[in-house]
Amino acid sequence: MRRSAPEDDHDPPQLGFTFAAPEPLAPTDLPEAIPVRKVWSVKELVSIIRGRIERDFSEVWFEGEMSNYRPAPSGHMYFTIKDDDAQISVVMFRTSARLLRFKPDNGMHLIGRGKVTIYDQRGQLQINAEYLEPKGAGALQVAFEQLKAKLAAEGLFDADRKRPIPKLPRTVGIITSPSGAAIRDILNILRRRHEDVHILVWPAQVQGESAAREVAQGLRWFNKTKSADVLIVTRGGGSVEDLAAFNDEALARAIAASDIPVISAVGHEIDFTIADFVADLRAPTPSAAAELVIEAKHQLESSVAGFSDRLRNAMRYRLMLGTQNLERLGTNAAFERIRNAVQRRQQRLDELHHRILDTERSRLQRFRQRLDVAQTRVRHHDLRRVITTHNTGLTRGQQNLAAAMRRLLTQDRAHLARLDSQLQALSPLRVLERGYSLAFDETGALVRSAAQLHPDSTLRTRFAKGEAKSRVTEIHKPVAE
Repeated sequence: MRRSAPEDDHDPPQLGFTFAAPEPLAPTDLPEAIPVRKVWSVKELVSIIRGRIERDFSEVWFEGEMSNYRPAPSGHMYFTIKDDDAQISVVMFRTSARLLRFKPDNGMHLIGRGKVTIYDQRGQLQINAEYLEPKGAGALQVAFEQLKAKLAAEGLFDADRKRPIPKLPRTVGIITSPSGAAIRDILNILRRRHEDVHILVWPAQVQGESAAREVAQGLRWFNKTKSADVLIVTRGGGSVEDLAAFNDEALARAIAASDIPVISAVGHEIDFTIADFVADLRAPTPSAAAELVIEAKHQLESSVAGFSDRLRNAMRYRLMLGTQNLERLGTNAAFERIRNAVQRRQQRLDELHHRILDTERSRLQRFRQRLDVAQTRVRHHDLRRVITTHNTGLTRGQQNLAAAMRRLLTQDRAHLARLDSQLQALSPLRVLERGYSLAFDETGALVRSAAQLHPDSTLRTRFAKGEAKSRVTEIHKPVAE
């Protein structure tokens, strides 16, 4: 089988078959050659045709309308691609289907790439697709619109669910790449506007397959630790492909689930992502996010000064009104009576105060007189004579106590000597000094009878002076009475 050349670039290639002419048979002794017939099995025939088709159409681009779309639980996709004149079956296996940025549907006009093959079990021509994109709109744009419509229908973009951004947060959490330009712009502006704010940075990839997952992890960490008052999800500008991570559904739901207000500052002012719609506030640029998240220090001081002036003027006005009202009330006769009553009581209070002072002076005078009398008595009292008398008595008592102690010690020594004599008389050591000894067995028990011993027993014999060890070689037990 050979592929014939297309008539022009727009015509699909035509399939055709050519057969080589049979080679002449070698001369034989037979009078007439017998033709040889080749019989192919269906499997062999389909296999040969599939091999030639896959070799000649290993990579083709195709275009048409999708129909009969059937996604399988395994992740494979089956559909038909057709135009006005023809149709062909297409299969896209899971490894390629999971890379699609949009959700295919019947009626879409698609452009795809794949290889032509034959499905052996049905002998059916089909295309194994490896790449698909909608015609007229990129796959990323279609995926963006589909996800945007889905989340909008769920209410994730509603204004009533968005939380207000705190005016003066103490800690700002930033989720971005630590090496990007966005973080440098934000830090410079925050440092210039208010140097007292604390900043926590969660390092995350902001481009590539792992970017959406890492940013979502940062959101969950800040919400778990409650370590920030407001969060900024940001990166610099780029192409649609560069910003694709911020159009991820899982990331959008993580932003919506955050208990901490989230500001999305992705790309430039003209760039819009799903994260911008779900976030509580969208900043057109990373620098604008820094300006939105915290009010400048001089602006804050100016606002405080303005509020202070307004409060001071309001207090002066209220004080003036109160003074006028008090003066007006003071002209009333009832208040005059009250003033007179207060003055009379003040006079009475002064009178009582003077009486208390006079009473205290009298008491102090009496106390001074008593003190003078006591001092006179003390002067006439001979304190040295009293002390001498007490010292004489104390010395006599000490002498009597010492004599009594000596008598008691003498009596105790005599009693102790008598007890020692009695103890020495009863001591077994005195018996040993007369030539006796004590024998103890291996356990340290006193041996009172030969019946306690056995041959080869070890004895410890105690003498009046020293000890000796011996071994029993013979035992003579006492004769029973």
